[in-house]
Amino acid sequence: MVSRVQLPPEIQLAQRLAGNEKVTRDRAVKKLRKYIVARTQRAAGGFTHEELLKVWKGLFYCMWMQDKQLLQEELGRTISQLLHAFQTTEAQHLFLQTFWQTMNREWMGIDRLRLDKYYMLMRMVLNESLKALQMRGWEESQCEQLLKLLMTEILHPESQAPHGVKSHFTEIFLEELGKVGAKELTADQNLKFIEPFCRIAARTQDPRDLHNIARGIFETIVEQAPFAIEDLMNELGEQEEGEEEEMSEEGDLSEDGDVEETEQEGEPEMPATKPAEMRRKASIHRPEPEAGEELAEDDRDSAGAMLQFDYEAVANRLFKMASQQNTPSQNRKRLYKVVRKLQDLAAGIFPEDDVPEKVYAYRHEGRLARKMKKRLLKSQLQDKKGRTRGKGGTEKLSPVLSSRAERRKRKGRRPGPDVHPEGAAPREQSRGRGRRGARGSRHRKSGVRAKVAVGAEFQEPKKKKKRIQDRQEVA
Repeated sequence: MVSRVQLPPEIQLAQRLAGNEKVTRDRAVKKLRKYIVARTQRAAGGFTHEELLKVWKGLFYCMWMQDKQLLQEELGRTISQLLHAFQTTEAQHLFLQTFWQTMNREWMGIDRLRLDKYYMLMRMVLNESLKALQMRGWEESQCEQLLKLLMTEILHPESQAPHGVKSHFTEIFLEELGKVGAKELTADQNLKFIEPFCRIAARTQDPRDLHNIARGIFETIVEQAPFAIEDLMNELGEQEEGEEEEMSEEGDLSEDGDVEETEQEGEPEMPATKPAEMRRKASIHRPEPEAGEELAEDDRDSAGAMLQFDYEAVANRLFKMASQQNTPSQNRKRLYKVVRKLQDLAAGIFPEDDVPEKVYAYRHEGRLARKMKKRLLKSQLQDKKGRTRGKGGTEKLSPVLSSRAERRKRKGRRPGPDVHPEGAAPREQSRGRGRRGARGSRHRKSGVRAKVAVGAEFQEPKKKKKRIQDRQEVA
């Protein structure tokens, strides 16, 4: 008998991950997590690059086989959280590297019906990778390693990443970074996170990459500036309120010396309400929020806090990258526009401050609404011109005739015989290519008239013929 060849565990798991049955795939994902934890805990244990590529191929087709949006979200969350099963930073980075390489390799084979769930998977994996940095306290060396890995596999000119992966990554980077670290990261740390994008935007030869970075990173910073400053002011206000409460507590304690003496002599009496709560209620005179206000606050909280940036420092760093000699001219021109916007923000000038309300509404209303409004105004103007065509004693024309005359005038034709001013004789129709048949019929009719006229010259009355015959006979 021929003995069966024992396959490596990675290949066995990959085959089960790509199975047809959901129960088989779910069990394979759980076994994979246990296998990762057990293997990475060994001193000499660890995954190679080829082994993780096989694992990711199985995970890729596990997501491929999954239907229904809620189940896809649950599976994507489970797959992305496998990152935390690795015990070392090097193993986590290798896991992320093989994920992005798998997405680059398999991207062109994804059909449009399955595209959204892979967009979601990329977003979740990026979110978990940033959470891994958060667990390590945003160490500078760890952040640099992760950014180098992402730039090398996705945005570097020599990477094999398709355009769809690049555009989606630049679109979600700041959003996911804000979800994870907006309340912890400082402006200097945020500048280090966007510095690789500045470098690639200044050096890239692909105009699509330049547009994606300018739109997804720098212009997003400009658009979020008012909300980021509002969050900062709210945070400073909360700090001031906390300091005032502490000062008021110290003042109350110094005034309550007699109460402290009585407490030392006998047993202390517990107040019905806590002093801190009473002072908090007295210091904040706010009515209870209504239902609409609560919903608005919930929407604000769900949107998340905004990243804080030093706009002048970002402008200086971007200007330094764009002003180098090896920067292409089109890149330099585009980046200088962004630099001017950032400098205006640093000076306190916001993009929408000087825009009138009507113009602001015009910018934000839909294209279809503007088009319909334009058509309505145009039709109203044509009706008005048709009702009052001339001034003074000129005859008023109907809307139909005026619109017909206007159309012929725009096409470069003269008005026809049915539309002409009062007292003016109708003109001949223009001889164009479109009236060739009419011109031929006109020539045919004129030829018939000419023949009739020539024949009429030789026709004589019968009496005249008879007189001529009688004269000839007499002669």
